[in-house]
Amino acid sequence: MSQWKQIQQLEIVLLEHVDYLYDDNFPMDIRQGLASWIESQDWDTAANDESLATVLFTNLLSQLERVRSQEQNFLQRHNMKIIQQQLQVKYTTHPAVMARVISTCLREERRILSSACMQEQGPLEKSLQNSVAFERQKSMDNRVGVIRGSVQLMDQIVKYIEDVQDDFDFRYKRLQSLESSDGNSEMMKQEVTRLQDMLNRLDFKRKEILSKMDVVVKEIDDLMTSQLNPELQDWKRRQQIAAIGGPLLTGLDQLQSWFTLTAQSLFQIKRQLDKLGELVVKVTYESDPIPLQKPQMEDRVKCLIYHLIKSSFVVEKQPCMPTHPQKPLIIKTGVQFTTKVRLLVKLPEVDYQLKVKTTFDKDLPPGVSRQFFIPTNNTKVMDIEDYSNGCLSVEFRHLLKEKKYINGTKGSEGLLSVTEELHSLSFEACFTLQGLTIDLETCSLPLVVISNVSQLPGGWASVMWYNLLTNEPRNLAFFGNPPRASWSQLSEVLSWQFSTLASRGLNKEQLTMLGEKLLGQHVSCSDYQVSWSKFSKENNPGKPFSFWMWLDSILELIKKHLLPVWNENYIMGFVSKEMERTLLKDRQPGTFLLRFSESHLGGITFTWVEHSDNGDVKFNSVEPYTKNRLSALPFADIIRDYKVISDGFVPENPLKFLYPDIPKDEAFGRLYNSQPSKVHPYIPSTLIPISELRSKVNTSSAPCQSPEPPMTPGEFDMLNEQLCFDIDSMSSPYSE
Repeated sequence: MSQWKQIQQLEIVLLEHVDYLYDDNFPMDIRQGLASWIESQDWDTAANDESLATVLFTNLLSQLERVRSQEQNFLQRHNMKIIQQQLQVKYTTHPAVMARVISTCLREERRILSSACMQEQGPLEKSLQNSVAFERQKSMDNRVGVIRGSVQLMDQIVKYIEDVQDDFDFRYKRLQSLESSDGNSEMMKQEVTRLQDMLNRLDFKRKEILSKMDVVVKEIDDLMTSQLNPELQDWKRRQQIAAIGGPLLTGLDQLQSWFTLTAQSLFQIKRQLDKLGELVVKVTYESDPIPLQKPQMEDRVKCLIYHLIKSSFVVEKQPCMPTHPQKPLIIKTGVQFTTKVRLLVKLPEVDYQLKVKTTFDKDLPPGVSRQFFIPTNNTKVMDIEDYSNGCLSVEFRHLLKEKKYINGTKGSEGLLSVTEELHSLSFEACFTLQGLTIDLETCSLPLVVISNVSQLPGGWASVMWYNLLTNEPRNLAFFGNPPRASWSQLSEVLSWQFSTLASRGLNKEQLTMLGEKLLGQHVSCSDYQVSWSKFSKENNPGKPFSFWMWLDSILELIKKHLLPVWNENYIMGFVSKEMERTLLKDRQPGTFLLRFSESHLGGITFTWVEHSDNGDVKFNSVEPYTKNRLSALPFADIIRDYKVISDGFVPENPLKFLYPDIPKDEAFGRLYNSQPSKVHPYIPSTLIPISELRSKVNTSSAPCQSPEPPMTPGEFDMLNEQLCFDIDSMSSPYSE
């Protein structure tokens, strides 16, 4: 079943989350009309490959044109034409942006499907959902809107004060000219009275505008403290969680709207105060409120602007290598990585004015033995993204090189392993507007720098552990004394690793089995604290690898060789040999299940059950299939063609039913490779996996015993007639 069909069968609550994914950047009409084609393309790679993105964008437009030409409904055909034109305008010069949008939507769909498979969501997922509640967004929208309305009204009051003061100034000067000719006339007295009334009104309005300003400034201060800054911190926390496979990161455009409207209000109040200062120069009087209150209020407004602009400078896209888009915050020396910085305050006056400088390891912590530098130009000007919402941002493409040391030595080695050393990328700019100069600085989340791709799994473990357990952006000494993680937290993150690469994560049963592997008897304790060492550094009992290395090798195996079978939920996965036998012993002969090897890195095996005439139960496990063996044969075809030769008899397939009782071909039939075309000029050949089951009788015979005799011609003909194709491998039954 296609991913989109699965999405349409979700409950209404989850469908609302799906609806939130689609907007003008990627309309749902396209997702619906081109569902199968979209799911068959490699958008993840295209998101970081301009040439592939261009090809896919051109093909998408062609597919859309085809669907539109076949559409019978006139209105729908018209809407599709409009969408097609909008896509051309938006993405023709930036096709990789479109690929990123589609890749993100598909990935989030998979996570939504994954959460639907879970009976309940984990604590991290729940906390993140609560933090982006629509009620909070509506509250912020209303509050920012009220502030903007109040500031606009204050503009009208300032204009009124200016008009009254101009009138007063004109009348006052005219009165001065009249005093020289007739200072005691009735008209003079009336004019003095009128001027006094105007001055009283002017004083009232000056006090009124300052009072209103005070109220609005306090409201902005409270808004920033109680809502805007927490929303920003919440977004940054969600960015951390999204980086390690959590729910889709959204909300930055909404934050930009709030930041921009708040900044516009503050700068408008600053201009109003400047205007009041100009009016005081022209007209002032005893107990004038403006000279008394303006300096203090001006300082408050400048302070709010300072903090607002400083906090609006954020890393929108954390450093990431295009070759590993699902594993950000890991950088390999000599390999280009990208990162993106954004200013959430959108003011036309600062467009194209901000130069951003990048610095690697500005504040290097103790215990780090390696130092790096950026060999290319590290300064760029922030630009307006015409193809998005017009935000002010800049994307850097850098690579790192390690610093050379005198005499070729680094000095004393660091206290941490390479993948535990954390580094940072800093960004600096200078914001200047309306007489204000503000130094901006932000930094990436901590990075792991590797020199060999074999260090990638260890680096990713560090990235997951850090971003799961802390929201500090600069704690580069984190692994000097890493905190523990509760199993409920860790299991949720581990499930995300599977949902990131497939259409589903791990269900409760699989997580329980995985927990048994790591925690043993403590698996029932969701708050059991797992140490960093136990997760990533200590070897599993009796094995030369850690828990994480074992699990990461399974993820790679699924990604490269088992994805179709995994997505169909046919791999039980993390089941022990003891549990495996408990599950199979009462099943009909030929029932088998699929599980990951506990003794091999990145191996999958299957075990089937047999019943002898005397009632004994026998279990047979095949030697695990690893990436090397699966590169030659698709796993579904192995299940289909697997044969066993027992004591020289005719080979047969012992696999009949996928646990618990699904006929093998019914389960795997649609995953089998199609048969070769019959018009092919050669006799087709097929690789078949075969195991040889030998009787255990005479297994203790002397070494000098003569080997088994070769096949007779009759036996050979019978075997050749049965197979008629090549033999892939011969392996003995295997038991872990």
